[in-house]
Amino acid sequence: MQSDRQDKAKYGIIFRDIKLEDILLAKDIGIDLGTANVLINVSGKGIVLNEPSVVAVNTENNEVVAVGTEAYEMVGRTPGNIRVIRPLKNGVIADFDITEAMLSYFIEKLNVKGFMAKPNILICAPTGVTSIEQKAIIQAAEKSGGGRVYLDFEPKVAAVGAGLDIFKPQGNMVIDIGGGTTDIAVLSMGEIVTAKSLRWAGDKMNQAIVSYIKNNRNLLIGSRTAEQIKIEIGSAFEPDPEKKITVRGRDMVAGLPKQTTISAIEVQESLHDGLMSIVRATKEVLEQTPPELSADIIDRGIMLTGGGALLANLDKLIAYYLQVPVLTADSPLEAVALGTGALLKNIEKHQGR
Repeated sequence: MQSDRQDKAKYGIIFRDIKLEDILLAKDIGIDLGTANVLINVSGKGIVLNEPSVVAVNTENNEVVAVGTEAYEMVGRTPGNIRVIRPLKNGVIADFDITEAMLSYFIEKLNVKGFMAKPNILICAPTGVTSIEQKAIIQAAEKSGGGRVYLDFEPKVAAVGAGLDIFKPQGNMVIDIGGGTTDIAVLSMGEIVTAKSLRWAGDKMNQAIVSYIKNNRNLLIGSRTAEQIKIEIGSAFEPDPEKKITVRGRDMVAGLPKQTTISAIEVQESLHDGLMSIVRATKEVLEQTPPELSADIIDRGIMLTGGGALLANLDKLIAYYLQVPVLTADSPLEAVALGTGALLKNIEKHQGR
């Protein structure tokens, strides 16, 4: 059962049965507003929703046709009048109205508005966002039904969700690889000491696989197929030469459906340059870290969180190049949402509007 849930979590399409009594007494909710997935944590109840950050819109009347998992199933399969939109790009809001509609749908799905007209919301953002982008995230949460909205940074919240005690005077390092951004941070005493944010993460991994197959096999595939390849045979380091997968798409020359076989070695090759950018950015953050905190990191290691941490052998790749122990969180995909649950208990300490 646990294995089945983890498999589904890789696709970002778990959402547990939400019952009215589960949220009657809830006062606060935490939202991991990710480029790839939205997770909602109700105070005292844990994560009650996990769906893709996708919305399907009818372009003839601008009506929302589907949200979340239902919309994700339509990716690459819609008629001309239906457009599937991912309203967040690189960790920030690209389409405000669609983001608001998506959040409103998810919050209404929890029946929050009926019993808590204005719940407090703790929402997360990448470390590299501007103040304007931060305000857009806060406003979207407010307009979707939130009362007082608090904003915190993803690597900090992810570290808490991964079980690190970031409030002690000791160094903790986390690499949070989401769909749109990779956030690297060193934390101590509850604050970020040094950090770096890259706009290369899970989505760019998929794009790299699409480009590799296009350039080397003259085959066009969609992002969902690339995601499937990444999950099934993707590896960051020392790929298994025996692992292969059959890929179907459209032949670029003949224009007809075609299938080919891709190996794990080829997938690793397609991801190599992007993964090395994460390694280099991590090295830069370590170089800016005070010596005492660096000593703590050597002892405690680097924690990987986010959906990108599920890529096989990513911990080995980073450990090989940086010579620092690297650990993967128990539930990397849920780390930020789990962290909001822990931080909601002291929500007044967070940055409010």
